[in-house]
Amino acid sequence: MAHIGYAVDDHVATITLDRPEVRNALDRTAYAELDAAFREAQRDADVRCVILTGADPAFCSGDDVKAIMLGAERESTTAALRAVRPAPTPAAMAVLECDRPVIAAVNGAAVGWGMDLSLLCDIRIASQRAKFGELFIRRGLIAAVGGLWRLPQIVGPSRAAELLFTGDVIDAAAAERIGLVSRVVPHEELLPAARALATRIAANAPLALRYMKEGLRRARSGDLHELGAYVGTTLATLFATEDHREGARAFVEKREPVFHGR
Repeated sequence: MAHIGYAVDDHVATITLDRPEVRNALDRTAYAELDAAFREAQRDADVRCVILTGADPAFCSGDDVKAIMLGAERESTTAALRAVRPAPTPAAMAVLECDRPVIAAVNGAAVGWGMDLSLLCDIRIASQRAKFGELFIRRGLIAAVGGLWRLPQIVGPSRAAELLFTGDVIDAAAAERIGLVSRVVPHEELLPAARALATRIAANAPLALRYMKEGLRRARSGDLHELGAYVGTTLATLFATEDHREGARAFVEKREPVFHGR
């Protein structure tokens, strides 16, 4: 791929936005490649966790304004948005629909759709150099799924409204203070920290991880009856797996379990 790096090592896929000359802004090619990278992680049975990051100095500065809003891609973008029922951005849906845990390692500016992209991930770890901003209002636009749906869930409706209505940019420390990121680390420790967390996650039973993530997704609907039914049917499935038996044996034998996704 021209603009996206993709690598798998020890059950962890690392997806890297790689257009540093434009602070990893996304044009149509980059959007398509990001979609393809997450679909590949979804297809690969060896992948148990995904890390999403950017090539320094930024995580993602959002849309490539020159290409998408002012350039040759403007007409096709406008035509897609004028559909009777415009579809969500495929790349956004690929991140949301990935049933592996996704960690955003935010190494620099995550603004506009770049901030939305980080919000689509399950966990965010930030470098001290990270900055976050929902800049859409300053461009005469509204936020996408990440800002309108995920941001209020993560930081609460009031803080989300303030960030969306002002377009203010906040630093990593403020992001940690409001719960937008799990933790802030020195810049040079960001990828090792994300990798260490991904490795810990990937050491767990892969089938149970995927069902756990689906349970969290369903819990957002607020329907406790639906969630209860999901828990019951899922536990019935997982009780029959080799991984469950291995976990139980490891507990009794006082050792670390070794899971194989069966």
